Amino acid sequence: MNASIIDPLQGDFPEVIEEYLEHGVMKCIAFNRRGTLLAAGCSDGNCIIWDFETRGIAKELRDKDCVAAITSVCWSKYGHRVLVSAADKSLTLWDVVSGEKITRTILQQTPLQARLHPGSSTPSLCLACPLSSAPMIVDLNTGGATMLPVSIPDSNPGLAPPSRNKISDGTPPFSPTAACFNKCGDLVYAGNSKGEILLIDYKSVQVLAMVPTSGGSVIKNIVFSRNGQYLLTNSNDRTIRIYENLLPLKDGLKALNGLNETLNSLDDVEKLKIVGSKCLTLFREFQDTITKMHWKAPCFSGDGEWVIGGSASKGEHKIYIWDRAGHLVKILEGPKEALIDLVWHPVHPIVVSVSLTGLVYIWAKDYTENWSAFAPDFKELEENEEYIEREDEFDLIPETEKAKESNVNEDDEVDIVTVDKDSAFSDSDMSQEELCFLPAIPSPDAPEQQDKCLESSSKLVESNNSGSPLSEEGRPNGRAMNHASSPLEEDPGATRVKRKRKPSEKWLDLQL
Repeated sequence: MNASIIDPLQGDFPEVIEEYLEHGVMKCIAFNRRGTLLAAGCSDGNCIIWDFETRGIAKELRDKDCVAAITSVCWSKYGHRVLVSAADKSLTLWDVVSGEKITRTILQQTPLQARLHPGSSTPSLCLACPLSSAPMIVDLNTGGATMLPVSIPDSNPGLAPPSRNKISDGTPPFSPTAACFNKCGDLVYAGNSKGEILLIDYKSVQVLAMVPTSGGSVIKNIVFSRNGQYLLTNSNDRTIRIYENLLPLKDGLKALNGLNETLNSLDDVEKLKIVGSKCLTLFREFQDTITKMHWKAPCFSGDGEWVIGGSASKGEHKIYIWDRAGHLVKILEGPKEALIDLVWHPVHPIVVSVSLTGLVYIWAKDYTENWSAFAPDFKELEENEEYIEREDEFDLIPETEKAKESNVNEDDEVDIVTVDKDSAFSDSDMSQEELCFLPAIPSPDAPEQQDKCLESSSKLVESNNSGSPLSEEGRPNGRAMNHASSPLEEDPGATRVKRKRKPSEKWLDLQL
């Protein structure tokens, strides 16, 4: 679709289900940095890499050691590696090109989510958010894990208000804590069960700032926009909040340490709150004031202009789209299946959602072509109008064109080598090492299928030599050979009613 003929007033967000992907029971999805590959974790422990341009399977990462459901998938910065967390408490790092495992680490608790460090092209550190313990930094090379604090130092660290999650070893109940890296990966932003956003230096394992939310309820999701300027939180009070990041995108840890040094005279809690107010400021809140529904897997669009959230209600597949100003612009209604994961394409206005049945739905824009965009003086006619042509309108060289002087210098050199920077990726440069596509490897036919093809071809030759394709000798298995057979003929259980024809005299002569 040509972008120049698209009406800009239509809105740059998806509207209808364009297609769906089906392969096993998929549970979670993630795009690579350019949106050319889509990774999907399945319930059988395998990870499928889809080529999003062709909607075909480019690679299948099969793990013989894992038969549990995948809980999250994450791409490395340049797309050469994929981190997969599973319900069997494992973290597996894959090499995408070769399809081989690099490392496999077993944690003490089931990781609900795992994210690779965003600052390295070949990361060995990841941030894991287990089901029943605090977030941790995991070294995938050594298997070592460092627990992160989930509360300010004055309170009892590691504990949270009572919840339904219980651990069999007698430790206190714990609410899962959401956490994510910032854009450069030098800070971890964690949302705890008290409704607080903690800014943590994971190297020194210290809380450097704290931002209390207005609701004060458990924070279930926390995610940054692609450019790192906005932070999104999803809380148990059924509200999605957008915060503006006031720290610099680079060297945020250095700026945060500078703020702490200027406030050493204050109490720890007060200092953390003051520093937090200079790091994040509330920008917008989103909620459904009528139905008061919970939200599932909220996230930003690729350019950060839109915010989406899926309905957490059972039996419905609804996606709400807001603009950054806080207005609800669209509600996408899908099949009567619960939504479990959601992601926006990094470049195009495409949303991909996962249903409870394991299907992946691709939501795209219903484009309407605006032909008047081809030329500024083009006019769309609703009915026929009489037109009077100019005297020189259909001349090879109109007089009006002769009078115009060309301002183009034909001696100037035209640069056909330099690649213009894509505005969609203004936050980072294109890397020569980046993996955007996977080579297509044709899979050979099974030996049984080859034997069947040879047998069918030999019988087809016999039928051609028999004098007529209608003869019984020329029919494989007593039926006429028809490559474009109808579904009724292909179904062995269906009733086949065929009209017999009277043999011709020439055919009878050949039989004699």
